[in-house]
Amino acid sequence: MHAKSAFMLADPANNFSNREIARLDVNKSLEGAPPHLIDEWQEVPAIWDAVRYQADESREKGRFILTGSSTPQLKGVVHSGTGRIASLAMHPMSLQESGDSDCAVSVRDVCEGNDIGIVTVPTPSIERLVNLVVRGGWPGSIGLPIEQAIAVPREYLDNIMRIDINRLDGIERDSGKVRKCLRSLARNESTTASTSTIRNDIAEMDDSSLGIHTVAAYLDAFRRMFLTNDTEPFSTFLRSPQRIKQVPKHRFCDPSLAAALLDASPKSLAKDMRTFGFLFESMAIRDLEIYAESMDAKLRHYQDYDGGEIDAVIQFPDGSWSGFEIKLNPADADEAALRLKKLAAKFVRTPPRSLAVVVGVYGIAHRRDDGVYVLPLTALCA
Repeated sequence: MHAKSAFMLADPANNFSNREIARLDVNKSLEGAPPHLIDEWQEVPAIWDAVRYQADESREKGRFILTGSSTPQLKGVVHSGTGRIASLAMHPMSLQESGDSDCAVSVRDVCEGNDIGIVTVPTPSIERLVNLVVRGGWPGSIGLPIEQAIAVPREYLDNIMRIDINRLDGIERDSGKVRKCLRSLARNESTTASTSTIRNDIAEMDDSSLGIHTVAAYLDAFRRMFLTNDTEPFSTFLRSPQRIKQVPKHRFCDPSLAAALLDASPKSLAKDMRTFGFLFESMAIRDLEIYAESMDAKLRHYQDYDGGEIDAVIQFPDGSWSGFEIKLNPADADEAALRLKKLAAKFVRTPPRSLAVVVGVYGIAHRRDDGVYVLPLTALCA
């Protein structure tokens, strides 16, 4: 949509001639009207330095768009690109983008504490929410029958385990061990499980074991392939008197990946509300992160050593923040709202902009008398 010209390294024409051209003369890959797109640039990492050099020479902004499906180990790259190249992570589609949200309530309005009145939207069924989770936010799956859509994340994972993870840095990895590690992550979706916990979980699954360093290396590879997108902890610069746990929350970039690794069909997931609750939370966090980034904010989570927890925190550049609890069942909203209010009271110097409970099977968005919003996920937009 943004590029006026493109150089595609993954184009199979003439036995992937573009890839060979870039290796022989990297400047050939830079030719074209700006903004010039170079797709899968990591196949020839020297492109990075060539783009950085052109940025210094021309001083023209926005000349190049580099897209890639993984982050390589930049062996031989001279410059980090700092000050020349800005990175932008891409996400699967939110419910707003896929057309599955009524877009009746703006998360921006919620974070600014605005009055939203009482907004009614169609109440989604459990079946619909389950289908949204197992389908995921993949553009190619929109409009497909659910039986076909659930095959997309499974094929994606299969290709990663068999091929892509070994192409990442040339290291041969055991696909069986990769699968076990991914499956453990799926079992611990939306939790702060440690590397040791994941290693022990793998051992419990089938009496096999992986070294702690192997597990850590696999987790790093998954991040570099954008397969996982952990939620980082809420920053301590709020100067809360609480001792805050600095532990990331494990999460796949899309909940459909965790569902696929757990072999969850729509029918089986609808019968396991506990597992579905974790996957619903993952879908909600995926969307909240996208909406947060549209406001130049970051999505975080909060835990302290007193048992306090906030599922999602939208943190703004000035340090202000809004807290969100995520509950599949709207009957849990009252308890979640009370916990949010109690926890927010600890932040005397930097109170939250707003507090909200995001719910699943519900059709009314409103603000409670205590100021906490109750928001159906399928009503939200940026």
